[in-house]
Amino acid sequence: MARTTRMLTDGVYFGEGPRWRDGRLWFSDFYAHAVKSVSLAGDLRTEFEIDDQPSGLGWMPDGSMLIVSMTKRQVLRRTADGAISLHADLSQIAGYHCNDMVVDALGRAYVGNFGFDLDTAIGARGVQSVLADHPTARLACISPDGVVSIAAGDMHFPNGPVITPDGKTLIVGETLAGCLTAFDIGPDGSLSNRRVWAATSPRVPDGIALDAEGAIWIANPIAPECVRFAEGGAVLEVIETGQNCFACMLGGDDGRTLFMLTAASSDHRQAAAAPTGKILVASVDSPRAGLP
Repeated sequence: MARTTRMLTDGVYFGEGPRWRDGRLWFSDFYAHAVKSVSLAGDLRTEFEIDDQPSGLGWMPDGSMLIVSMTKRQVLRRTADGAISLHADLSQIAGYHCNDMVVDALGRAYVGNFGFDLDTAIGARGVQSVLADHPTARLACISPDGVVSIAAGDMHFPNGPVITPDGKTLIVGETLAGCLTAFDIGPDGSLSNRRVWAATSPRVPDGIALDAEGAIWIANPIAPECVRFAEGGAVLEVIETGQNCFACMLGGDDGRTLFMLTAASSDHRQAAAAPTGKILVASVDSPRAGLP
């Protein structure tokens, strides 16, 4: 069945890290250096700006917000009064820009990074060559009080992490491996029992969203589509997005609105040149689940 999609808003440079909270979709707009939000009525607003490109977003148990500061390889913390401070420095773990993040119910955060200069590598060698041969990255874990450790190594561009409703499994998109990878989460936040949750190749996962049936939507950054996968790799549904899709999130009052963030290009020069990004929405059958 083909889903009906509509454009919720445009005028975005490059949207990433979407999170549904308090009746609005919050997201980072890289090249506006801003965290923005939009309601289902389409009223787009800038919540605040930082002096870097923001990426992954999440909230601590006390309601303060965590924001990935990409090029500085940091995570910032914004309190209810709007004050922003350094929460964690990831420069000793991240091989290049930091990206997506998930924050668990205790306030522990898992943060990925590129591992290398992706745009330069793609420009020099092309997408397929980079997929076949690239440096790996380390996934970071940040304790609620800001202590940084290595959660996992040898990751192929870790992206779009989610945590299952029971809090026991972390699933991460490994973009350059073309798969979703699962880990068991220990009581101390350590990760173990690494395994392939689903092979997605030739599609690759960027942002992802878990639903109540245990399936995962992936944004495919090398094609104009958002795709729903079952554990094991079966493709359950494909939604066309017009432009390549870089992030997705389930939200809305009943959790059944699929938000899809698209842009004309992910190359930093092209994406920063004009606000070509859009946010599309579609109603789906299975609502959101777990921690985004």
